[in-house]
Amino acid sequence: MPRAFLVVIDSVGIGGAPDADAFFNGEVPDTGADTVGHIAQAAGLTTPTLDALGLRAAHALANGLPHDGPAPTGAYAAATEVSPGKDTPSGHWELAGVPVPWDWHVFPKGDPAFPQDLADFVAEQADADGILGNCHASGTEIIARLGEEHVKTGRPICYTSADSVFQIAAHEEHFGLDRLYALCEAIAPRLHAMKVGRVIARPFVGEAGAFKRTQNRHDYAIEPPSPTLCDWVRGAGRRVNAVGKIGDIFSMRGIDENRKGDDRTLMGHLSDYIEETPDNGLTFANFVEFDSLYGHRRDPAGYRDHIEWFDGELAKLLPKLRGDDLLIVTADHGNDPTWTGTDHTRERVPVLCHGIGARNLGLVAFTDVAASVAAHLGVPSQGPGRSFL
Repeated sequence: MPRAFLVVIDSVGIGGAPDADAFFNGEVPDTGADTVGHIAQAAGLTTPTLDALGLRAAHALANGLPHDGPAPTGAYAAATEVSPGKDTPSGHWELAGVPVPWDWHVFPKGDPAFPQDLADFVAEQADADGILGNCHASGTEIIARLGEEHVKTGRPICYTSADSVFQIAAHEEHFGLDRLYALCEAIAPRLHAMKVGRVIARPFVGEAGAFKRTQNRHDYAIEPPSPTLCDWVRGAGRRVNAVGKIGDIFSMRGIDENRKGDDRTLMGHLSDYIEETPDNGLTFANFVEFDSLYGHRRDPAGYRDHIEWFDGELAKLLPKLRGDDLLIVTADHGNDPTWTGTDHTRERVPVLCHGIGARNLGLVAFTDVAASVAAHLGVPSQGPGRSFL
């Protein structure tokens, strides 16, 4: 029975988005943003496994350039997004067959960022006399700046970004991890009604001067507006396993099991699913540290190192696949670490396929990925995409 492994390496864009001029980092449009290309220029990039699948060829395709390297041994494409956002839910939902039909709500840059009635509501749900932050901020910076005051006052640290998110940082011991989760769960329906994509719990530990975020992050995401690839596969009686943030992004809809951890732990989970699930349907994985640790922090060298680490691990995985397996490596958006600002960048993404031979699949839609996975599994596609198999 065929299996499919859909692997999203978060934010590894390849430039060339035709509508990049409509998306911005501050006042600067994303025209010319190119995560993979600019990392290679700024820090060098050696990725023999991904290149064999077609990464450099897909990059050339995305940007209308000739590919002058060795011919790939995998099938490759460059995918273009149509959803009106360059965020995590938009990218993942569209890869799973469901473009976003609305504009996300984002909070304005200013002080305060949140309307007073929303700030009061969050404080009330937290049983606190107010909130801290109430601004656009980096998660590591804001806990360093406000963590001590949070511990003393019990007020949750609330902040946002250029994405459609409402984030709450709280100390796991002084505020309580379960209390943080309960707070996020309580306010999520109100934020979702505003079309804010995610409420994110951002727990941390430590003492003043040495606060550190933990792996206990949890996203409370708005549900997709219609059935996704996960629902199609599970509805056909096949199993759906998730690795990383997938369960949060899809609100566990259509998912049997979700394993979490840092990217190295997630690689182990993916390897286990490849080796231990002979009758599995879909394994849907997200590796997020490209984005969270290196893209947003504008660290080209760190980003390079993480891609090269992934490339080496992928080389170990490919021989474990069966002859009738399909593995697709793709991305959900860009996050060019050489670009201005700290936001995602609007880019095309690679679609690199192992298990369907070697060929140029051309320019495709994000939704074509879902249609192709469904076709491989023999599951009816319910979305607008077309299979490239």
